[in-house]
Amino acid sequence: MILTKLFEKIEYTVLAGDASSVDASRIEYNSRRIRSGELFVCLPGAKVDGHDFAVNAYNSGCRAFLSERPLDLPDDAFVAATPDTRSALAEISATFYDYPAKKLHIIGVTGTKGKTTTALLIQSILEGAGLPCAYIGSNGVIINGRHIETVNTTPESRELQHYFATMVEEGVTHAAIEVSSQALEHNRVQGLSFDVCIFTNLSPDHIGEGEHASFEEYRDAKRKLFTDYPVRLAVINADDEASEYMVRGTGVPAVTFSMKTDADFAGSSCDIYRDETSLGIAFNCESGGDVTHVMMRTPGLFSASNGLAAIAACSYFGVPTETAADILARTPVNGRFEVVDGLPGRTFIVDYAHNGLSLTSALNVLRQYDPTRLICVFGSVGGRTQVRRRELAEASSALADYSIITSDNPDFEDPSAITDEIVSYMDAGASFEVIIDRDEAVRRAVSMAEKGDIVLFAGKGHERYQLVRGEKVPFCERDIIKDECRAVTIRLGI
Repeated sequence: MILTKLFEKIEYTVLAGDASSVDASRIEYNSRRIRSGELFVCLPGAKVDGHDFAVNAYNSGCRAFLSERPLDLPDDAFVAATPDTRSALAEISATFYDYPAKKLHIIGVTGTKGKTTTALLIQSILEGAGLPCAYIGSNGVIINGRHIETVNTTPESRELQHYFATMVEEGVTHAAIEVSSQALEHNRVQGLSFDVCIFTNLSPDHIGEGEHASFEEYRDAKRKLFTDYPVRLAVINADDEASEYMVRGTGVPAVTFSMKTDADFAGSSCDIYRDETSLGIAFNCESGGDVTHVMMRTPGLFSASNGLAAIAACSYFGVPTETAADILARTPVNGRFEVVDGLPGRTFIVDYAHNGLSLTSALNVLRQYDPTRLICVFGSVGGRTQVRRRELAEASSALADYSIITSDNPDFEDPSAITDEIVSYMDAGASFEVIIDRDEAVRRAVSMAEKGDIVLFAGKGHERYQLVRGEKVPFCERDIIKDECRAVTIRLGI
């Protein structure tokens, strides 16, 4: 695409060359992926600055650059400057792909917890109701059943527009996307219009170096979804004290959901259930004078809250609550309190809980199901989350009957050093063992499980890899559990 056409929606100044004579076959912001004939966009980041890699891009054959300042490049390079390259990237990416988002019904989900589950539930309901729906979020990208791995919860704007274009090409009409605070802060969703935006809840998270400077900054980044973007309907959690703040003064029409009080979609008569291999929660959804019984194959009051949010969002598209409830009863959520059927009388749960708050919450929920023993398999990510290790150890010490401490994406840190640190924080009376190899740890937990036990495999969730020394080594916890269950079945003749 000729750059004058590509740049028609942004403010820019040509520093070198002629925009009308340069044709870009692709947009790129990673100098390691750039090729001849493409446009390199220099993005400033928390740790590295794309401007510093312009020479690398030039040496790879690139001759077209969009930056925020002059670049020291040879005379045959075209350079244009714009005030904010992240904002510009969103605009030119939409132009490059011919504004595919305008051809979709987009549902945005923001909040501290529940984004992934709620977005996936929405996708399942809409798909089940005959409305082709894709998903973008922490679990990657799902388009017509095809899964694509991603790096960020909300991908960069260039990737977003590419995925939207693919959805349109493949006949998708709706997209449920997780909208993170970082995405809102860095203009990744700039230019999008939302049919529905959902606020799940708010608690302190993503605060620190390279993220948000304070809780207030984090909160206000979330609020941008309702203040800075066209939204036809807000779906708000009335049980969270920040809900009113999110939509106050925005003029956006809103409906509420609640598990505790009167709301447009109110949950009541909440109860838990457990069968031979699974567990979950059941409740009534009261809306518009009607009462619908809902059963979900995930435990906890928060699961019911996520279910209500999904029901409320899908009602905007004409899906009856009864239809949504029928679909929810058959919907597992990959890696989010996901039940893995395997051995009779034992319950195996795979969950993404990877910090003290989420692990405490998960273990407390599972305690409600009166397990004979509650076994917890967990580790801690290497390199950047040492502060979480004490919290994880304290949670498992206090709430699990037995812990197996293992690896969880050690990356460049010594796995033994990570487990040693976790052990140093375990309570003196806690029962546990250390198995550094996570495959072996998972198999140990399955094989030691007895009737009535619940085993929580925490930290990996939906991930299908272990991050070891910068490499993603294939690893699927769900598959290992099923494989070991088959081995135990043969060994014990169950």
